[in-house]
Amino acid sequence: MTELELGEILQDCPTLYHMAEQHSWPSLKRYGLLSTSALLDHFEICGDQRMVIEAQRRPKSVTLETVRIGRAVVRDQFPMDDKGLLRCLQDGLTPRDWYQLLNGKVFFWLTRDRLLRLLNAGNYRLEEHDVLEIDAARLVGAYRDKIWLSPMNSGCTKPIPHPRGKDTFMRISDYPYSDWSKKRKRGERVVELCVDYSVPDITKFVKRVVRMKGDEELETIFER
Repeated sequence: MTELELGEILQDCPTLYHMAEQHSWPSLKRYGLLSTSALLDHFEICGDQRMVIEAQRRPKSVTLETVRIGRAVVRDQFPMDDKGLLRCLQDGLTPRDWYQLLNGKVFFWLTRDRLLRLLNAGNYRLEEHDVLEIDAARLVGAYRDKIWLSPMNSGCTKPIPHPRGKDTFMRISDYPYSDWSKKRKRGERVVELCVDYSVPDITKFVKRVVRMKGDEELETIFER
């Protein structure tokens, strides 16, 4: 990807979106936005308990809680399963490899449309969520060397398990933007932006935090 192409992405998608657990904003302000792996490190989870959360499919959300840290929820992975991954994984990757790969990253959608699809998926549509709206240009400027781009929803294998492998996530400089520009309209040439491990200073990049349920904005929790 060239600098001109990166500029086009940031022009088309000036806001990144992250769907967090309801009432999680105070914790995110204090500890930052953590990947599942970072969250497990934070709570000092290890052994078999960690393996179940980090290296296997989570059919249900998992709650972590201590007196010192408080409460955090690791979301379920209902849109993805072993059966679908076995059909679509390439490059010798196993489902365990894929779960661990995803759990080591913090994910953002590049469009509000993608956010709304998630908010309205399955049981999520019945729940309230804290949605973070992020300044894309500022985050990319600060975390460029830790950012990966993906042309697909990497955490979904239903209804169609699209092929995925070691090249699904690529660094900004390696991402084949020109190839995707021939296949997709502007705004859809990158589907996911993710950051290695964590964004501890996420508050620097947040433009707004909104409590949402499905398409409905219930409350503005924070606005810069």
